[in-house]
This record gives sequence, structure tokens and C-alpha cells, in this order.
Amino acid sequence: MTRELGVGIIGCGNISTTYFSLAPLFKGLKVLACADINAQAAEARAKEYGVKAQTIDELLVNDEIDVVVNLTIPDAHFRVSKAILEAGKHVYSEKPLVLSLEEGEELRRIAKQKNLAVGCAPDTFLGGAHQLARKFIDDGGIGRITSGACYVMSPGMEMWHPNPDFFFLPGGGPILDLGPYYIANLINLIGPVKRVGGMTSMASPTRTITSEPRNGEIIPVKTPTTIQALLEFVNGATVTLTASWDVWSHRHANMELYGTDGSLYVPDPNFFGGVVEASGRDKEIKPLDAWEHPFGKINQENPNGARANYRTAGLADMVMSLIEGRDARCSLDRTLHGVDVMTSILKSGEEGRFIDLTTTCTQPAALGIEEAQALLK
Repeated sequence: MTRELGVGIIGCGNISTTYFSLAPLFKGLKVLACADINAQAAEARAKEYGVKAQTIDELLVNDEIDVVVNLTIPDAHFRVSKAILEAGKHVYSEKPLVLSLEEGEELRRIAKQKNLAVGCAPDTFLGGAHQLARKFIDDGGIGRITSGACYVMSPGMEMWHPNPDFFFLPGGGPILDLGPYYIANLINLIGPVKRVGGMTSMASPTRTITSEPRNGEIIPVKTPTTIQALLEFVNGATVTLTASWDVWSHRHANMELYGTDGSLYVPDPNFFGGVVEASGRDKEIKPLDAWEHPFGKINQENPNGARANYRTAGLADMVMSLIEGRDARCSLDRTLHGVDVMTSILKSGEEGRFIDLTTTCTQPAALGIEEAQALLK
């Protein structure tokens, strides 16, 4: 029988329901307790999912807890993850891991000192669609990747989020909020980045909330809301990335990669599933043959249509990496490289120059059908 590690969750907001509900799909872990600065929120989640509600201090000294999932707001990620490590427990954080490279290096120092693991979302690149794209690339389907283009654009968050303030403050913005999905998948498909350039802007210094319950309230914008970036990869490929909350509509695909022998069309990296298409030198674009990847199977109804949702796969992979003594796919090195990419893009926009990255990483191991199945109960 597979050994199980006890899991605690800090942060009982909306995203916590995903972890609570999907964790039982995976082997090697069991959620035992939760905590929040709002005790009522923790008690509500604990009652809903049959776990123990604790204060944050109580959870950090709970001997049954081996791994703590950090689901706090981005601005609190560093100090909460640091406290978790100092309490002697492994960390798995929601994205972004931290808001600066210096904070990430401090977490690395503590983790190394205490022989602990740090992992971080997003784990959507482990989805069936993105792993199919990875296999196609690894098998030489489009030759050597030379360039690409990525777009993640919308009008913003104030139309639907009840408290969108933090999205428009330093530490927020589309590159730090949505960029992790795209950059993690690019690292999965191409490898590490060498240098970046960026141009940044904002359409307005304020936003008007149109969601309830704060409809009509005006909030400040203090971070760029449109980012045009150019990424040069270690392998020589160059990819453009546009992330914006100033676009009402567009016809750009989420991710396209161009190779010496064809092109690859990758679905939204924010999700696990979708249709992967490709063309060869004949220029005929066709869907790739579907495969029975367990993280591509539809398992959740959604207002925008049924989806495959296997968030917690990255946590499960990290837990099993601890049990099996191997590298975790959502590792500290890879997520810290992603932070370096994103913060360097913003720095480039401020300073008007290309930025050479100071971190690097390896591509994560591919997660094929058998490897994914091995993570499930």
C-alpha cells in the first residue's frame, strides 16, 4: 500500500474547494486540517469536507501534517511559505510562488537548510492536452521549435470578481496572475528561458467594479495591465507573449509554436484539456489523434462547458516524488525560473532594456499515460 503524507491547507477561500474536492483522486496524500485568518472560513471548509479546523499556529505544529498547501493571496505567499518551512514542513503554493526573485531565493535557502521540498502551481501543464503536445514535440512532430506566439487577453477581473482590488496592485497584473500558466507550459514544451524583453502600459489609472456587491466602486490601478514580451529560450527559440486586461475581444489563439517542419496549436494553458492541432509542411492543420490520458478526461461541469480539471496533480506529483525519491515536476527550480521570467519582463518594461535571466532549470519529465495513472488512486 502506498504511504500517505498528511496535508494541511492554509487559506480557505474559493480556490480551496478545488483542492479539497480533487485531492481524494490522488494517492500518497490525505488532507487532514485547514486554517485561515478568518476562523469561520476554516470552520466552514472543515465541516464541508470532514477535516479539522485549526488556527494557523496550531496547523504548523500539527505532527500529523507533512505538507502544507499555501492558498493565501499572492502578497502573503512568501511570508506564509517561509513560516511553513521554518515549522519543518514541506510547502506547495498556489501561483505565483513569490513576488520577487529575492524572496524565492530565501525560500530555497531555508528549504535546503532543512531538507524540505517546495513546489508550486500551476500544474495545468500536466494535463492531457499539454502532455500530448509535449509528446508530439519530443517525437519530432514539427522539427526543432524556432519561434511562437502566446496571447492571454480580456477586459479584466472587475466584471466578475467580488474583490478585484489586488489584481491591479503591485504583485498583481496579468503577467503575474495569468503568466504562470503560459510560462510553465513553455518551459514544459521548450525548456528554460535565456533572456527577456518587455513593454508595459496601462489603459486607465482606475477601474470601476461592475460585479456585486461593490458595483460602481472605483479602485486604483498601480501595475501594468498590458504587457508585450519577447522570450529568448536557451535552445534559440524566440516566443512573443501578450498578457492584457485592456482587450475587449480578439481572434488570437492561446499558444502557437512554429518549428522547422510544421506548426503546433496548443489550447489554453489555464486548463488541462482541449484540442491540440498541428500542421506539417503541407500547411494542412489537423487535430492530433486523441489519446487516453487520464488528466484529459472531462470530469467537471462548468458554466462555460464541461472540462477536465485535475488541479492538485502537481501536489500529488510532489508528494509522490518525496515518497519515491525523485524530482517533482512542479519543482522549486522551475517555478523560481518562472518568477525570474515574469519579474524580468516587468523590469524590462520599466528600464527599456533586455534582461538576462539569473536562474535556469531543466524541462520537467514528461507525464505520459502510465505516469499520470500512477498518481491516481
